Amino acid sequence: MALIGAANDVIATHLHVSVNAVTWAVRIGLFVAPLAAFVIAKRWALGLQHRDRETVLHGRESGVIKRLGNGEYVEVHEPLSQARLHALTAHEQQEPLKALENDGRAPTFTQRLRVKLSRGFYRPGTQVPKPTVDEYKEVTRRHGV
Repeated sequence: MALIGAANDVIATHLHVSVNAVTWAVRIGLFVAPLAAFVIAKRWALGLQHRDRETVLHGRESGVIKRLGNGEYVEVHEPLSQARLHALTAHEQQEPLKALENDGRAPTFTQRLRVKLSRGFYRPGTQVPKPTVDEYKEVTRRHGV
């Protein structure tokens, strides 16, 4: 955004708008663009985590369609290799920071800020939980893998 702001006169002449309009757009964009990028990146990362969780629990798609006795069509999924399972589940689940104790003294502003930011980033619902061993065993038992 700052680089765009440096060229505001060139942009204004090419787009046939005023220099002030471009300058104000850059000023607003300096604050809005990083927030928008964070929201988009966070949603994208959560979507990838959901996909990885589903892949771990249900296996990879084989492309084979099977017809059940009741007329329903289902796709057969193949189990993942141990190396692939490990790669998809080897990450740590972050926990929010607990309130910091400061030897009986009140926590400093920085400590309180760290705790609040940690709770905002890692509160329940902002992360996709890793599949547990019990969940994995239940799904594989149900599908007869």
